[in-house]
Amino acid sequence: MGVTTRTPFIAGNWKMNLDHLQAVAFVQKLHWTLKEAGHEPESVEVGVFPPFTDIRTVQTLIDADKIPFALGAQDLSTNDSGAYTGEISGQFLSKLSCGYVIIGHSERRQYHSETDEVVAAKVQAALRHGIAPVICVGETAEDLEKFGASAVPVGQLEVALEGVSADADIVVAYEPVWAIGSGQAATPDQAQEVCAKLRAVVASKLGEDAAARTRVLYGGSVKSGNIASFMREPDVDGALVGGASLVVDEFAAIIRFQKHVGV
Repeated sequence: MGVTTRTPFIAGNWKMNLDHLQAVAFVQKLHWTLKEAGHEPESVEVGVFPPFTDIRTVQTLIDADKIPFALGAQDLSTNDSGAYTGEISGQFLSKLSCGYVIIGHSERRQYHSETDEVVAAKVQAALRHGIAPVICVGETAEDLEKFGASAVPVGQLEVALEGVSADADIVVAYEPVWAIGSGQAATPDQAQEVCAKLRAVVASKLGEDAAARTRVLYGGSVKSGNIASFMREPDVDGALVGGASLVVDEFAAIIRFQKHVGV
C-alpha cells in the first residue's frame, strides 16, 4: 500500500465560523496566497468545509474563478427529504457540487448525541448522492486510558462501514478527541499506529484495493509546524484541520507542507 498512489488531502473544517461574505474574502485570499507561492494544485488536494449558509456562495466563487479547491459540508441528514425541520439533505449538497461531507465529527457525537449507528446511516446517505463521506473517528482521554489508542476508533469505523460497497469513495479521519483544540497533538508515531489500524479495518471490510486507495487523515491541533512530521508517516495521507484552517497564511503553509519543510 504505497503512499505515492494517494494524493494528499488537506481539508479545512471551518466549524461555525465565517459568514458568506467573510468566506468569499477567505477563499480568494487563500487562492492568491497559494498561487503566489507557486503551489502546484495537483500535488495536494485542498478542501474547504464551510457552514451551510456559505456553501452556495463559495461554490459560485470556486466555479467562476476556477479555483482548484474541493467543496464539502460539515454534516448531512440521514434522510433525503421530508418533514425534518432544520435538516440538510445529501441531495441538496450534491446539487451544490459538494464532493465531500464530514460525518461523525466528535463535536456532533458529543453535542448532538450521534451514535455509531447514526454515523453509519449518514455515511449511506452521503454515498446515495455521490458524496464522499469524511468519516471521523477518535477516542477521548478517558477512552485512551481505559481501552488504549486504537480500540474506540477501530470500533467506530467498523460500524460506519457496514453495508458500504468495496468501490465506494470514502475518506477516514482519525481525530483523537483529547487533541482537538488542546494545542497538544498526537505524536506522529501515535497517529501512524492508529491510522494503520484504521486502514486495516478498511481492508477487512472493503478489501485490499479499497484500503490502498482510501485516504486516512489525521486531525487534532494540526499546525504548519507539525504537519510534515505527520505526513512522513506511511499511513497518514493528509489532515483535517480545524482552527488553523481559519488563518490564511497558516492554512496555506499547512497545504504547502511539501515545500516549506522539505518533505
